[in-house]
Amino acid sequence: MDFESFEDIIRFAIEKEEEAVAFYREASCQESYSGAKDLFEEFAQEEVKHRTLLEGFLKGEKAVSDYRFEWIPDMKRSDYIVGVKYEKGMSYPEILRLAMKREEGSLALYNLLARKMEDEDLVRIFQMLSQEEAKHKLALETLYDDFMAAQGD
Repeated sequence: MDFESFEDIIRFAIEKEEEAVAFYREASCQESYSGAKDLFEEFAQEEVKHRTLLEGFLKGEKAVSDYRFEWIPDMKRSDYIVGVKYEKGMSYPEILRLAMKREEGSLALYNLLARKMEDEDLVRIFQMLSQEEAKHKLALETLYDDFMAAQGD
């Protein structure tokens, strides 16, 4: 990643959020389990909020001062999963594995960007986004664990 300005970094992050919105909406449309369908749509809506936050930052808005940080445990389930490419008709566990890897990548990206920023507002935004992606990752890993346990794994 080579960026010339913080605006380039923010635009890159916006692109990643847009990709996440598209992924979760597609997964939601494809999923037959109503609970998973709702969860994927909820994640899509959260990713829209992230995109809006980043777009606001480009406009000079700095509204993350009231965000409450908390410790999000990492099950590390996705650490042992090979990344796959999205394909229509993927099974539920395949979609979960893909979603976990995507959230793992987003989490790593936002942690890296937070460490590289000098502007405190930008650091805070990327830390907040890291925590949000960590929440998604934990939710997906929990779903995956529960599904695999029900299958006898």
